[in-house]
Amino acid sequence: MDLKGKTVVVTGANGGIGTALVKGLLDKGVAKVYAAARSIEAVIELKHRDNERVVPLRLDVTHADSVAAIAEQCRDVDLLINNAGVNRCMWFMGPTGMESAREEMEVNFFGTLAMCRAFAPVLAARGGAIVNVCSIIGLVNLPVNGTYCASKAAGHSLLQGVRAELAPRGVQVIGVYPGPVDTRMTAGQEMPKSTPDQVAAAILAGIENNEEDIFPDPMSQAVHGKLVQDPKQVEKEFAAMIPV
Repeated sequence: MDLKGKTVVVTGANGGIGTALVKGLLDKGVAKVYAAARSIEAVIELKHRDNERVVPLRLDVTHADSVAAIAEQCRDVDLLINNAGVNRCMWFMGPTGMESAREEMEVNFFGTLAMCRAFAPVLAARGGAIVNVCSIIGLVNLPVNGTYCASKAAGHSLLQGVRAELAPRGVQVIGVYPGPVDTRMTAGQEMPKSTPDQVAAAILAGIENNEEDIFPDPMSQAVHGKLVQDPKQVEKEFAAMIPV
């Protein structure tokens, strides 16, 4: 997809990757970016980057009325980037395992599904595309972060199904599978991390190159390569990362 002149919705635009995506899209020459987040105050600063092309919007992907309202307002959209997500950094047997799992599924799976359903008619009419930001640990579970992984695994399955359903309607569906990114979501976790700008640049390059699945950083690329060769071995390696 040639991004120049396109109109784009970015959810979770107040986060590290979301903000970097908005900046990158402006640099690519898009006509308009709807920068959506739960708090309008969290994205209003992005409007200062380009007062005419950035439109801050309040959006809670877990609320049906909020999703319906933004879909009605943004009927000129060519590209939907489902970036909104939550990670409670909890393991299944952890003290808040059930609560964390429910919250993460509500946002990462049901919220993404709601956005895909709401924007499918608009994108079908315009020959547009959907980009879902998944995670490399949606393809293999990292038990110490198990509940989040499960929600992203559900998101991966959602992506595959929506891709198949919308293909006959001319809507391209792209999956993004980043590894650790230096954002608020991974604060306090000691590991090599890519920057939001690096990941956003790789995502936008993948969109322009019509890639179906984007692994935007060295860690995700390495893990994906191993998963192709020996998924059981990767599962064992990730299982061994549980702290003693």
